[in-house]
Amino acid sequence: MAAEASNPHRWIDPNSGFCPQTRTFHTLRPSVPLPPPSQPLSLPHYALSLLHSSSTPATTGGDTSFIVDITNGSNLSYSQFIAQVNSLAYFLREKYSLSQNDVAFILSPPSLHVPLLYFALMSLGIVVCPANPLGSVSEIAHQVQLTKPVIAFATSKTSSKLTSFKLGTVLLDSPEFLSFLTQPIVDNGIVNRVQHDTAAVLFSSGTTGRVKGVMLSHRNLIALIAGFYHLRQSHQTEEAPHPVSFFTVPLFHVFGFFMLARAFALGETAVFMERFDFEGMLRAIEKYKITYMPVSPPLVVALVKSDLTKKYDLSSLLLLGSGGAPLGKEVAERFKEKFPDVELVQGYGLTETGGGATRVIGPEESARYGTVGRLAENMEAKIVDPETGEALPPGQRGELWLRGPTVMKGYIGDEKATAETLDSEGWLKTGDICYFDSDGFLYIVDRLKELIKYKAYQVPPAELEQLLHSHPKIADAAVIPYPDEEAGQIPMAYVVRNSGSSITEAEVMDFVAKQACF
Repeated sequence: MAAEASNPHRWIDPNSGFCPQTRTFHTLRPSVPLPPPSQPLSLPHYALSLLHSSSTPATTGGDTSFIVDITNGSNLSYSQFIAQVNSLAYFLREKYSLSQNDVAFILSPPSLHVPLLYFALMSLGIVVCPANPLGSVSEIAHQVQLTKPVIAFATSKTSSKLTSFKLGTVLLDSPEFLSFLTQPIVDNGIVNRVQHDTAAVLFSSGTTGRVKGVMLSHRNLIALIAGFYHLRQSHQTEEAPHPVSFFTVPLFHVFGFFMLARAFALGETAVFMERFDFEGMLRAIEKYKITYMPVSPPLVVALVKSDLTKKYDLSSLLLLGSGGAPLGKEVAERFKEKFPDVELVQGYGLTETGGGATRVIGPEESARYGTVGRLAENMEAKIVDPETGEALPPGQRGELWLRGPTVMKGYIGDEKATAETLDSEGWLKTGDICYFDSDGFLYIVDRLKELIKYKAYQVPPAELEQLLHSHPKIADAAVIPYPDEEAGQIPMAYVVRNSGSSITEAEVMDFVAKQACF
């Protein structure tokens, strides 16, 4: 029986979500209601409203921890976090002449102060712009030039990488900043913001080329968090343990950024460390009874291959959400063999989509190895032939285009790149080669610009990387094109051996030759 689109004359395949008339894939997830676009609302206020409407320990009398920094053992409960956000917002507004839509540059390793700063600034209508504290001086200078911030927030160690700003640089580890957090405020006078105003600028390499600043509006992020909230409401069970997530991804990255807002809105506990350490992560899982981790495929590979996992009690772990790159079938199968009680799901998204654009939900879907899931709520997609521009049906490969309420406003200070990536109808050209199967599940093949042109064939580096990851003596691998006079290009692999492994170049080539042919 056909599903009806909003236009009654259009037919949507109820299995794949594909509409033959428009050549568009529609989400198969239930529609998620969003606040009216005209309603004044910021991301922090929306997240707070969801927190207050949910039945979690954070809202039912218990003073649950919201964030825990295991580097120094410090933590903030929900009530402390909210009070300190209000105090910080008040003093930032009073001390600095910040105007709505001013940009604040943040250069800091993970700490309790970073989430406080995000929420306080966004509630004031200031644009949050976090950057990698390990970035080079030239990289950071380029980011500053793009975003034109009026103020910066850094630490004593990172501030030397910054130039001067109109309102100066505030040190997060200074006594003055700490004093901003502890003053009792009866009414901070903060009002909600226009949803389409920019909430954050997050850095991305873009769908191609040099690093770009992705402008995400409050509405983009509200739509993203709304999806997670309604997903939780429909799948929540009374016997489920209190959700405790461990952040393996940095807070300046889109994955860490939206996961932080998600954790707050859902009343969860978020645990992180200043600098990632594999064994430190294992210790944290045991100590804090971690139930969920957002991870990248190399970390899944490490969990599969490391013997250190036997030293710690990881029984609290229920779910791993993998993103950032395709996860090979062999790795997923070996993970399930080693951790049969942990659900491993994949998702797909870009900084340009605020993060999640597709996701796997539940054990039945997670058993489909290789897929990054179905389209998220309120999303549409096309698979477009890069040569002809024709939109393709299920089963055919092409460039993935996405449209929906989480798609970015554009690239800050780069109208040309914005026009090349976003068309006049709001479609985002991802630069990823993908296909949908007949059940509406998305599969990532590779990056459009990274396909290796070997003679008459197009070789996806990701497929070779997944093959290399399946070798027990290889910890990680990256495949790139190398110029060749006869073939045009040949694949060249960089391989990281497992600790204690002495695998040779010849052994690697022999392993690949036995399992692949081109």
